[in-house]
Amino acid sequence: MPVALPPASLPELFAAFNQLTVLIVGDVMLDAYVWGRSVRLSPEAPVPVVNVSRTEQRLGGAANVALNVQALGATPLLCALIGQDTGGDQLLERLEANGLSAEGIVRSGTRPTTVKQRILAHGQQLLRIDSEVETEADATENEALTARFAQLLARADVVIFEDYDKGVLTESNIRHFISLARERGVPTVVDPKKRNFLAYRHCTLFKPNLKELREGLKLEFGDPTIDRAGFEAAVSRLRELLQPETVLVTLSEHGVFAQLQEQKTYLPAHLRTISDVSGAGDTVISIAALCVALHLPVAATAALANLGGGLVCEQVGVVPIEKQKLLLEAERLGLNLSVG
Repeated sequence: MPVALPPASLPELFAAFNQLTVLIVGDVMLDAYVWGRSVRLSPEAPVPVVNVSRTEQRLGGAANVALNVQALGATPLLCALIGQDTGGDQLLERLEANGLSAEGIVRSGTRPTTVKQRILAHGQQLLRIDSEVETEADATENEALTARFAQLLARADVVIFEDYDKGVLTESNIRHFISLARERGVPTVVDPKKRNFLAYRHCTLFKPNLKELREGLKLEFGDPTIDRAGFEAAVSRLRELLQPETVLVTLSEHGVFAQLQEQKTYLPAHLRTISDVSGAGDTVISIAALCVALHLPVAATAALANLGGGLVCEQVGVVPIEKQKLLLEAERLGLNLSVG
């Protein structure tokens, strides 16, 4: 079966996003916020007393990637484990409120929904309370998750692995999921963490950041601006171990690096007024996955993902990318889709 030609222009590319379905498997979370005022210390302990003015729940982790995919015009399908608890109920409510399907969500009676609750007063975060486990999914949970994955894979144009080391993704099911995707010719795009870093053999695109690259390979090297040889040696080691088609490394304020075979691309970060870097990685992996599904050249994929990651850093909080803003900025900068 011949490979479809990638879109030839930015408007064509952004229109093509609308035709894609993206399967996102991994760790979903609920980000909970409690805002209030604090004017005194507690008589019980030297801690502030917060009088609550409002609360809010937002989708996090793999669910925030789904929001980014949706904002780009594609259809996201989440495959994940949550608990049979209040956090799970609230997460499902947020999925419904955002028009996201819950058909790939498996509820477990033995593990809680991952909830990260932040207590804020006068614009300052005072405390974060994490409700979660990091134990691997048991056989029953994994069997149910695998069945949902296989069912949804039949509709997917690309798979995103969104791994936060919470135990939903394991070395065993990662291998199985990638094998199933390869059998169907569906590309796989990975946003890794430390525990399963070396489990993603033969994925299509592997996207660590510098910290994850160091921790995952247990190698020390400097930033590429001062230690390019050490950095590229680490990428070579990664390619040797995982044999991915493409490696895309986010370099924080230094931009991104991409490599396909011997073709290496360094792209500097765009000058931005940085308000908040939260969620930038979710935007980068979402854009990269859609570009991979459309067979865009690696350099063009890296350039658009780099641009999108910078744009969301201008916003406060974890927010999905604005599709029209990304298109206009890409056109303004003259982003070239034919760069191979």
